[in-house]
Amino acid sequence: MAKKRKATTKPRTKKPENDSSFMFKLILYVILGSLWIKVTKTGTDLTVPIPVGLLIGIFFTSHEHFVIDRKIEYAVLVIAALFGFVAPYGLYVNL
Repeated sequence: MAKKRKATTKPRTKKPENDSSFMFKLILYVILGSLWIKVTKTGTDLTVPIPVGLLIGIFFTSHEHFVIDRKIEYAVLVIAALFGFVAPYGLYVNL
């Protein structure tokens, strides 16, 4: 009488991401993190910078299914936001 073999189940491991998707995400986070809206009231020197890209990037990072490493994603977003703050590009709104 032959014995039935028990089906061996291997523990599922997460499939690592390929390099192109990793680079795409990092470039996306750099672009997103550097977006700022700077609101200036005409007639005064009051300028209010709003880190819109950083807020959107943090939202995307916290709700992402394919996680690279959240610490790396947050670090890229913050560094890009600091660069975007001093760089002379972005959306300027004069009121």
